[in-house]
Parts: sequence; structure tokens; C-alpha cells
Amino acid sequence: MKTGKGARAGQYLALLAYLVFLAFPFLWLLSTAFKPPRELGSLHPTWIPEDPTLANFRQAFDEQPLLDAAFNSLIAALGAAVIAVLIATPMAFVMARHRTRLAKAATGWVVVSQAFPFVLVIIPLFLVLKNLRLINSVPGLIMVYVVWALPFALWMLVGYVRAVPTELEEAAAVDGAGRVRTLVSITAPLLAPGIVATGLFAFISAWNEFFFALVLLKTPEKQTLPVVLTHFLGAEGVADLGPLAAAAFLATLPSLVVFAIIQKRITGGMLAGAVKS
Repeated sequence: MKTGKGARAGQYLALLAYLVFLAFPFLWLLSTAFKPPRELGSLHPTWIPEDPTLANFRQAFDEQPLLDAAFNSLIAALGAAVIAVLIATPMAFVMARHRTRLAKAATGWVVVSQAFPFVLVIIPLFLVLKNLRLINSVPGLIMVYVVWALPFALWMLVGYVRAVPTELEEAAAVDGAGRVRTLVSITAPLLAPGIVATGLFAFISAWNEFFFALVLLKTPEKQTLPVVLTHFLGAEGVADLGPLAAAAFLATLPSLVVFAIIQKRITGGMLAGAVKS
């Protein structure tokens, strides 16, 4: 009995240590965002600001167009998430239900494609967008984000589709439902947790992405938030730490809010979807 309690206490301590490890950067960023310049330059840093101020936030908005950049990031992230899910869902259904050699080869290619670095694909993507006249445009950036998120989204949804009992689809076929209607009425509701998780992955990936946005967007009013954050660095690489921390803190909030809103859907059981169907 004591051994079981000791093991459980050890698990809780390990979980607490892990949570502290994950939360430390965010808490330090939050603390830095509210510190005045005197505390930021101190040789003895403090955890909690002694004289908290909102001057860093005001300076950040005065120096850079954060709202316009956040709007561009939001449009790009939402567009990439929605399009990636719409494309990946029927593809995952076909790959999961028809386990042919072609489907297996496609699954293997999806996994291998994730090993390619950004630098290796940026030139072909740039040339394609140039021919389509989508350079320096948010729709072109959305296209790139969809291409980049689609393999992993497809890989995730294939696992969710395979977890759906085929007996439900067979019963729908006996009742006269076609494949499209079966996918929309039977499989899609059961895939709701997977679809939400996949969309969240695509959204956060696009929201935080920096490299593609830096290369493809040249006009300042079209740049996304991660690119604008680099403008707080001086010519010699010296950061304006207070405003940078304030802007970076605001940039992390949408991801946290989105995850907090839909976390129940992610953890929702597939049986609940079956009952609703």
C-alpha cells in the first residue's frame, strides 16, 4: 500500500516538474513584458516585476503594426487549417479503407516528406508561386502552408479513420447510402476529435511559421506576426527587450485561447460521436 502511494507521489512530482519546465519560458516572458527598463537592465533579475508597467505594450504598438500583422497571420492560419482539413479528410478515408500497395506507398511518402527541411523546398515553391503570380500575397502563403501541413494532417486522420468500426459503414451501405453520404453522415461525426486536433495542428503551425513568410512576403503591410517580431531587433542584433517581450506575449495568446476553447473536443470520445450519429 505504501509502495503504491509512493509511486503515485513520484508520478505527481514528475508531472509537476514537467509542467514547471514547460511553463517557465512563458512565465518569464510574461514577467519581462511588464518590467520597466530599469529592471530589464538590472544585474539581479527578479521573477516578479517590482514596478510593473504597460509601457512596453504601448511602445510595441507604436513601433510596429502588430494588429495588421496579427490579422494577416489569422487569415493565413485559418485558411490553411480549413483547407488542409477539407482535403485531408476524404483522402484519409480512401487510404484507410483501401489498403492497396498504392495506399501504403502514399502513406510511406507522407512520412518521408516530413524529413525534408524548409530550405530544400523553398526554391521550388517560390518558382511555382511566381508562375502563378502569388508571390507577396497572403493566398500564396496559405497555399504553401496547406502543402506543408497536409502530409502530417493526412497521417493523423488515417489513424482516426482506421479506429472507426467498418460495421457502421457497412450498415449504412445496406441502407442504401453511397460512399460520400457515408463519409459525411457516419464517418465524419466520429472523426470530429481527430478533425479538430488536425485543424489545431495546422492552425498553430501556420500561426507560428516564420521562414516561408519571411521569404514570400516583402510588402510590410502583408507580413505576418512572426516576421514583424524580428523588427524589434536592432541593426546590430540588439533586441529592444521590453517591447519584444510584450509583442511576443501577445503573439502566443491566440494559440493558447484556441487550444483552451477546443480542448474538450480533442479529448471527446468517439463513442459520443457514435451516439449522436
